[in-house]
Formats: sequence, structure tokens, C-alpha cells
Amino acid sequence: MSSARADIVQRLGAAGVVAVLRAESADELADIANALLDGGVSAIEVTTTTPNAVSGIAQLRELFGDRALLGVGTVLDPKTAHDAIAAGARFVVSPTCDAQVIKATHAANCASIPGAFTPSEILSAHRGGADVVKVFPSTALGPGYFKDILAPLPFLKLMPTGGVDATNAGAWIKAGAVCVGAGSALVPRDAVRAGDWRRITNLAEQFTAAVRTARSESK
Repeated sequence: MSSARADIVQRLGAAGVVAVLRAESADELADIANALLDGGVSAIEVTTTTPNAVSGIAQLRELFGDRALLGVGTVLDPKTAHDAIAAGARFVVSPTCDAQVIKATHAANCASIPGAFTPSEILSAHRGGADVVKVFPSTALGPGYFKDILAPLPFLKLMPTGGVDATNAGAWIKAGAVCVGAGSALVPRDAVRAGDWRRITNLAEQFTAAVRTARSESK
């Protein structure tokens, strides 16, 4: 792993929480990001299902600079990875594992986080160059799944996405997650539509507190 990629992975681990933004409009991103940053969540993934996601990433980069560690999600092809990285993304997340996406991401010295589900898929993603493996969907798995996988494969870096909320984020961290990915549990759609940024900040504070407590108790 290059030093640049290692630094990104270290920052993701330090952040503990990756906010997964599936916005209805890129115009919402700045307010959401500001609310998340106020609550201590600095790692922000803008999915390509957001209209004009790449330009939205560029806007966030201009507004927040290094305060936010920006990523792009739901990446299915190398061109999208390339365009998002050019706009300011530093990590690339996919729902599945695509060798060409990993290659394009690494060529730009950015971190690749492909998705996998089974132990064989997870190990294959790691061997294929994944800097962190997104275990997806983790909704039906539970933190015990990570304990079972990491017992024989302790070198893996795993991030659960799907079904993670403030009540179980700490359990995932205790089970060995490098960080957790959270979408609607952290950025509820109704809060965004209502412009209730304080609610999002409060949720961000709850998530970060849960991660911080879990890490303290695991020492």
C-alpha cells in the first residue's frame, strides 16, 4: 500500500464513521456535510445515485477542504472512479468487487473499498487490492460475523454497511471493524427534506460517541 493510500485508510479509521449520502440533489450536499462535520463525522461518501454527484464532490472539496475526507460510492466502472477522484474524492466505494475499478483507484493513489459478502469474496477482494473491504449488505449479519471472519483472517480491514445505526455501531467496532458506513440512520431523508440539520448533527454526535466508547472499552 502506498503511503498516500495508507494515510487515507488511517484517516478513515480515525474518523470511525463514514456517512453514506444518497441525496435527491447535489444542492443538498453542502448543508448535510456541514451538519455532519459539526457532529464530528468527517468521512463523507457521496454515492453516484445522487444527481450530479461528481460536481457535488467538487463543491464539497472547495467548501470544506481537508476538514472533510471525501469519497464516492456506488462506483461500477473506472471512468466514474477517475472523474470523482479528479473532483476531490480520496476513497472509492463499490457494492461489488471490480478489478478495473481497484486498478483505476490505485493509479490515482486513492483508497479502494470494494464490496463483498462471503468469507471467500472478502478474502478475494483483499487479495485483489482492496484497502478496506465493505461488507455489504451487513443488515442481516450482525457484528458476530466480523468476529468469526477475523479470528482466522485477522489481517483484513472491514467496514460494515447496511443496518448500521447509533445503537449498534459500537458493537461493530468492538467486533473488529475499521470503521462503519451509515446511510439513512445517520442522514434521515425526512430530516434533509425538512432542513433539520440539528437532527443530523445530533445523530453524528451519537455515532461518534458510540465509536469512541467502543474503542475505549476495547483497550
